[in-house]
Amino acid sequence: MDTSSNAAIEAVRENVFSKGYSCSTRAFIAKAKGSILTDVEGNEIIDFAGGIGVMNLGHSHPKVVAALKEQAENFTHTCFMVSPYANAVELAERLTQVTPGNFAKKVVFVNSGAEAVENAVKIARAYTKRPAVVVFDRAYHGRTSLTMAMTAKVKPYKWNFGPYSPEVYRAPYGDMDALKNYFLTGIDPESVACMVIEGVQGEGGFIIPEDKNYFKELHAFCKENGIVFVVDEIQSGYGRTGKMYAIENWGVEPDLITTAKSIAVGMPLSAVVGRAEIMDSVHPGGLGGTYGANPMACAAALAVLDAYEEEHVLDQAVELGKKLTATIEKWCKDISIVGEIRGIGSMRGFTMQDADGTPAPDKVKALIAYCWDHGLLVINCGIKGDVIRMLMPLTIEDDVLQKGLGIIEAGLKELS
Repeated sequence: MDTSSNAAIEAVRENVFSKGYSCSTRAFIAKAKGSILTDVEGNEIIDFAGGIGVMNLGHSHPKVVAALKEQAENFTHTCFMVSPYANAVELAERLTQVTPGNFAKKVVFVNSGAEAVENAVKIARAYTKRPAVVVFDRAYHGRTSLTMAMTAKVKPYKWNFGPYSPEVYRAPYGDMDALKNYFLTGIDPESVACMVIEGVQGEGGFIIPEDKNYFKELHAFCKENGIVFVVDEIQSGYGRTGKMYAIENWGVEPDLITTAKSIAVGMPLSAVVGRAEIMDSVHPGGLGGTYGANPMACAAALAVLDAYEEEHVLDQAVELGKKLTATIEKWCKDISIVGEIRGIGSMRGFTMQDADGTPAPDKVKALIAYCWDHGLLVINCGIKGDVIRMLMPLTIEDDVLQKGLGIIEAGLKELS
């Protein structure tokens, strides 16, 4: 195959990939370092997408690269359930230490965010002996049969894929009175195994509750009714909000946390971490998978934790958040097509609007195209696709950050 140009590769891609497995750009990446992508033709692109929140530590971090090389020379797979190894055990121990909660915790490793959510539901059902799962408006939890049912947005995630898994109930988000009323008409709380909520709603539009006590009240409601409180930190975790996990911004200690994406900066790894008594409610052999806790992925994940500690990545995330917040708030004030700022910390985004204040997904698409033409990759989110989200590496160099923000600002001014 000719790999010398983007066009040559794209011609083959169209013939060999399902149309359902589409790509948003037509630049094929040959190299990535820090916050810069380089395609097969040598074009450099500033990365504000981070592999959809996977590259919080940046591309090809030297600690991760070194760990992967060393592990590959030793062995790449044995299946932890058959022939275990030390780095998975060490990683599990360290995850129990960095996740919130002053109680004994245990871990299970799988491969993807959706798998982590599915396993959290399985564990909660085993612990409570109850069937139902409560999720929220605008939620995104994955594309498998169960997590697709848990996800709110129909297109592209659910369209033509029904029927959906049963015993999934969607509650209103952000309003405790509305939630309590829902439990009078929607589902009996005594039937609910778990409530699953994102630390920050990612695909739903970078949304956080207006009420600062919302998560605490939600957690208390779950405890009162014997419901396992599960927080999905797949996109919002690993420092994206300035805390290791977003839920820490509200001082809440979930029963179970799902984590993936930046846990191993691109290696397929995810985890459920939670209360030992809940995690141990599943019979031996009831959890697992061939590739779960893959030694290569665990080596990368340990290197990530080392880098976070030694390079003070959470401090970098806080500073990044301050810069993004100040810039976006200025755009909201000065540029008419910018609506409101979304998110928290460095998990920031902004809406785009028409003159009458209605959502403007067409303007979002136009801005994404403008940025791409000027060497910047950005992506959107939101039920109506009207939100530009920021998922650049937390370690992004300031000159690269400012250049990228300058491109966005120029595009906004041109569109307005």
